[in-house]
Amino acid sequence: MRITFLHPTVNLSGGIRVVATHAQALAARGHEVQHFSVAPRRPGAVHQLKSLLHGRGLIPWSGDMPPSHLDGTGVAHTMLDTPTITADQLPDADVVVATWWETAEWVAALPASKGAKAYLLQDYEMFDHLPRDRVAATFQAPLHRIAVSDYIRRMLRDHHGVEGIDLVPNAVDLDHFTAPERSKTDGLTVGVVYTERPRKNIGLAIAALSEARTRLPHLQAVAFGSLAPVADLALPSWVRYHRAPSEQDIPGIYASADVWLFTSDSEGFGLPLLEAMACRTPVIATAAGAAPELINARNGMLVPSDATAFADALQRFEAMPKDAWAGFSQAAYDTVHGYTWEDAADLFEAALQRAVTQAPSPSVTAGPVA
Repeated sequence: MRITFLHPTVNLSGGIRVVATHAQALAARGHEVQHFSVAPRRPGAVHQLKSLLHGRGLIPWSGDMPPSHLDGTGVAHTMLDTPTITADQLPDADVVVATWWETAEWVAALPASKGAKAYLLQDYEMFDHLPRDRVAATFQAPLHRIAVSDYIRRMLRDHHGVEGIDLVPNAVDLDHFTAPERSKTDGLTVGVVYTERPRKNIGLAIAALSEARTRLPHLQAVAFGSLAPVADLALPSWVRYHRAPSEQDIPGIYASADVWLFTSDSEGFGLPLLEAMACRTPVIATAAGAAPELINARNGMLVPSDATAFADALQRFEAMPKDAWAGFSQAAYDTVHGYTWEDAADLFEAALQRAVTQAPSPSVTAGPVA
């Protein structure tokens, strides 16, 4: 197949990594694959003001192509210096894939010559900062929908009446995210990904760590993130923070912890769940994204979105004998090794083939808009 992926501005986010991985796998299977994205826009006054208020200074601007997970994959990538992507900028293809709600609008407007229309849903994008009516309209557009988690399928079914969505769960690079067997550390070491994005709820992680430390004075913690922590979401002074670590260093950070915290309020999937478990680190998680499908009583714990509940779970892990912890660690490792990117590529390739051969797209019934 000739396959075209449409992106907004690309970056080093997990969503871009997922698309890049699928595209690379499709190319390896003999398909002709291309990426198209739009150039970054100069930061507006609101974004610059927010950056100043957080003490980070003005956002630098060069106009250059930003680094992204598309780099070095061997799949062609064209960045267009336009705010949208239109038919005259694209090659004819067998299938064209939207990867974000705006790109879904662009794909819906394309002529049939650009390919059957597919929509890779990596989140339920009804966010307050987006035009929710336009986002909801993309769910009803005549596109073949593919979701990365059952959570997304449930939200589209329950709030928009959309059925017949293909499910292609994410996997993790098992050559990159890996760690040898190890023992639990004395005193327990806890890890967390730091981001100030509200729905990631780093405030819950900070509160849980602080409460757990009052009960467990020898508790240690490690965190990593792309930016320096902001003042109103400061990490406790005893947390070892890795700012913008290299991709090569991240598996070692995961493996330095005995347990990982996943405190999101909502997620399309939640790649840190897989990354931590691939590095033999059990996870304490809220029931966000794919956590209910991935986390069980053998490889981690699902808990309410409450600092005390997280602290209680940390206390249980701290009291756990080393052989019992080793069982959790092995179960976490086994969980991610039971489903690989090759399995995901089989499902994604089949979904695109259905998009090409099946008409019309999956049935849609009327439903309320959330």
